[in-house]
Amino acid sequence: MTSRTAIFGTTNEKGDENEKLVELFKNRAELKKGYAELRKEQFRLQKRIKEQQGATARITQKLEHLESLLVDPEWVHTVVVFYQLRTLNRRCQRKLAKFAEQLKQQRERRQQDGQLSTWHEERDEEAAAVQQQIGEHRMQVQMLEDQLQSERHKLDGMSGIAKVFKGRGASGDLDDLSARVAAAQQEEQELLKELDGIQNRPSPDTEGLGIAAKRSLNFMIISFAQQLYLHFRDDTLVSLVKESGDKSVGAINYGNKHECDVLLELILSRVDSMDKVADFADVLQRRSGLIAEHAVFKTDDDVVPLAGTVATVFAIDANGVVREKDANLLGENYWDLSKVLSR
Repeated sequence: MTSRTAIFGTTNEKGDENEKLVELFKNRAELKKGYAELRKEQFRLQKRIKEQQGATARITQKLEHLESLLVDPEWVHTVVVFYQLRTLNRRCQRKLAKFAEQLKQQRERRQQDGQLSTWHEERDEEAAAVQQQIGEHRMQVQMLEDQLQSERHKLDGMSGIAKVFKGRGASGDLDDLSARVAAAQQEEQELLKELDGIQNRPSPDTEGLGIAAKRSLNFMIISFAQQLYLHFRDDTLVSLVKESGDKSVGAINYGNKHECDVLLELILSRVDSMDKVADFADVLQRRSGLIAEHAVFKTDDDVVPLAGTVATVFAIDANGVVREKDANLLGENYWDLSKVLSR
């Protein structure tokens, strides 16, 4: 007995030790997994710190560079002109982006309205056809009900002898009419359900703009970009405005104080006149048509034309006279044009 207890006791002790070892291995695996995740997070945070340090260093360098320009009498006026031009460039970018977004929403809304209008017309026609069936069916039900009522009056008006000889046949006719009335009423209920389903049918999802619509939209956006270009072209400001968006402060020198003052007055006058420009929708539409005549696309599915094929700017005066000028606005990405085109 003692030997058996000793044997069983030894077996249980070995089982407990194995379970403990398994648990230790599990804990060790979990710790290694947790440690690996912490190391991964550490590397990610270290990378972000380096990136942030680099960004901070670049900003500090720019601020120091700007400070050195502002304390230099030969550059201080140029810095003011540069940021006025850059502000004007960003203003043109916002105007173009706003125009593109509004135009896109307008076209989409117009298309959706057209699609929904067609859907409503088809639904109303379908509902009208069912309503006509219901009207015709109700007339038939009324005729059957009138006939049934008439037959019942006849049966009730028969004398005792007549009921004996004719009552059985009349009762059969009444049963047949009652069945026909019930069936007709059931059909009417089915038609009413069908009409309710048609009238409460949810409207379908509208389709997005197609290739032709997107191309037309892009022609108008390019036309508006050309309008902005032409507004600054006469005073040679357009190249300076574009340059301010592509280069950094200190890369361009606009001359002495007098020359910078002249530029500042010119910038302010052009900004003021830009805000007072009258409606030019007809000009945009006509220019858009001229752009479309020359536009070429890489494939049949493309909606953005090849930049070289829309590199002619069309200036249209008040008399409708068109003058052409070579300027690749799309290729040189004036006003961030490529970002606002429909894709």
